[in-house]
Amino acid sequence: MKVGEFEDFRNMKSKLVSMIAGLGIMASSSAAAFAADAGGKAVFEKSCAGCHGADGKGNPAMAKVLGEKGLNIATKDTTQKSDEQLLKVIAEGSGKMPASKLSKDEQKQALGYVRSLAK
Repeated sequence: MKVGEFEDFRNMKSKLVSMIAGLGIMASSSAAAFAADAGGKAVFEKSCAGCHGADGKGNPAMAKVLGEKGLNIATKDTTQKSDEQLLKVIAEGSGKMPASKLSKDEQKQALGYVRSLAK
């Protein structure tokens, strides 16, 4: 093997190792995100969907009762708020939305799921 060929081989080997490592990181991130979304979806369906609807766009029957347009949380307005702002609303309530009885972890899970709805 000539010197130039050896360098090409080392570069190719380095790129291959980097690609495999990147795929491993992506797979573990995707699995973690899926697990978080699955937990967040369960929390959202149990505690939030009654007013906000399964798709986050608001339950029309609750909108009639509450007279609230803010039930739709799958909006650009939601995506522009920070996690801290949304966690505060989840924890303390806002307007006619009562304070949450969810644990801090459940609040974060629900927030993660809400973020996925607003994309």
